[in-house]
Amino acid sequence: MSDDAAAMTPWVQAVTKELGLHDVDTVAAVDTILDLTSDVAHSVSRPGAPVTAFLLGIAAGRADEPDEAVKELSTRLSDLAENWDG
Repeated sequence: MSDDAAAMTPWVQAVTKELGLHDVDTVAAVDTILDLTSDVAHSVSRPGAPVTAFLLGIAAGRADEPDEAVKELSTRLSDLAENWDG
C-alpha cells in the first residue's frame, strides 16, 4: 500500500460505508485509482483524472465482477493515457 493510499484509508472506508459498498476491496481500489489518475493527470490533463476515475467507476459498477473490472479497465486506461497524443 502506498503512503497516499494509507493516508486515505479512513476516508475511503467511510465513503464505502456511506455508499453501501461493503464488498469493495478498498486497499486495492485506492492504489489502482491513484496510479490511474496520476497517469491521466501527467499524460492527458489534471482535470481529466477525476473524470476518468468517475467513468471507470461507472464501467466497473456495470461489470459482473467490479473488482476485476477495475483492475483490467484501469490498466487499459493507463495505457491509453500514457500513449495519448491528443
